[in-house]
Amino acid sequence: SLALVSSMSAIPLLTRRVAPSVLRTASRSLSAAAVDLDGAVDISSMDLFNPTEEHAMLRETVRAFSDSEIRPQALEYNRAEKFNRELFNKCGELGLLGVTVDEEYGGSGMDAVAACIVHEEMSAADPAFTLSYLAHSMLFVNNLSQNGSHEQKLRYLPDACTGAKVCGMGMSEPGAGTDVLGMKTTATKSADGSTYTLNGSKMWITNGTLDGQTTGDAYLIYARTGETRSEVSMFLVDKDMPGFSLGQKIEDKLGMRASMTAEIVFDNVVVPAENLVGEEHGAALCMMRNLEIERITLAAMSLGIARRSVEVMNNYAAERHAFGEPINAFGQMQRHIADSYAEYMAGRAYTYNVARHLDLSSYGNGLDADGVKLFCAKMGKDVADRAIQVLGGNGYTGEYAVEQLWRDAKLLEIGGGTNEAHHKNMVRDLKRHHTTLK
Repeated sequence: SLALVSSMSAIPLLTRRVAPSVLRTASRSLSAAAVDLDGAVDISSMDLFNPTEEHAMLRETVRAFSDSEIRPQALEYNRAEKFNRELFNKCGELGLLGVTVDEEYGGSGMDAVAACIVHEEMSAADPAFTLSYLAHSMLFVNNLSQNGSHEQKLRYLPDACTGAKVCGMGMSEPGAGTDVLGMKTTATKSADGSTYTLNGSKMWITNGTLDGQTTGDAYLIYARTGETRSEVSMFLVDKDMPGFSLGQKIEDKLGMRASMTAEIVFDNVVVPAENLVGEEHGAALCMMRNLEIERITLAAMSLGIARRSVEVMNNYAAERHAFGEPINAFGQMQRHIADSYAEYMAGRAYTYNVARHLDLSSYGNGLDADGVKLFCAKMGKDVADRAIQVLGGNGYTGEYAVEQLWRDAKLLEIGGGTNEAHHKNMVRDLKRHHTTLK
């Protein structure tokens, strides 16, 4: 059980392996709580951020792993713009790569709150590595877990959950970002219905390459299969399929430099019909369902950035002296620290409250999935900015990490939905369904 992790806390994670069963054991007692935490726990005593003992133990495990394994490598891999495959494999050993996937397919069987915990804790150590983790564990693994057939899950999820394969998802295109249903990539069915032929390209694909030379191992690809905007389908595409190739690795990004980003290209890629995920023309529903958990976990990444920034500026302001006093004695510094903590806690409460009510198999939760990402993305960037200001010149250098956090934070106002897209979506949903707020 997760109690094993607590009893081993004195042993450095570098010298031991934590089996996926550690998380799977916790999942058994989470299955009921994930559906209705309010009914399972006395609200007056419930910890919103760790609503069960299993969630608390998961946080303890991931924080220890992040401090000992993820944080020490962050500066090196971000400077080199390289993906840390060995670290990714260790996430598989911990059972984190399939955190929301049923045990039958190699996962840990946990819920949306657990996914938020993992993303917050890992992002506090290295947002770039966490972004690659998110693209694999949420955009591919959770997506296939919720939308794929039993046979497809058996084929792909075990290797994805162990880390034997690194995967991703292709939705955006060079000319279709926020207007995702304007995609041009096509999938044409053969006359006998046994195959589809994909043509087009996908852009800004996290895990689109691991080495700058080839693609990752497998992807869920959205492609147009009909004449109308909504006639979109989703396909499993493997690295070794003829005609599937790396277009370009995106270099010299502002932030998230240890997360590989690429264009991937489809030139008459023949995909067997059994690789169609869900129904033909039915992928818009798959897209909506997975965008919700994507946006909630991206918000959790912003929480990790904010928490680390608050910790850095708070500790620095207590140690740094000016005019004979620690700088946290001055009102200007006090405002930066206090505002940052309050905003972090507000975003944290919003995110975890939304996550604890989310059924991963559902859809129609867009208002608050958009809302938490909209609020937290800006909040994380603002808090990292204040941390730089408190540290002054030191904050502008890599040694103190906050400059990387600030650069990384900016992507979260763009990726997974721009701030402007969230504004549009939220006003649409408020107008249609929430003229009176409960």
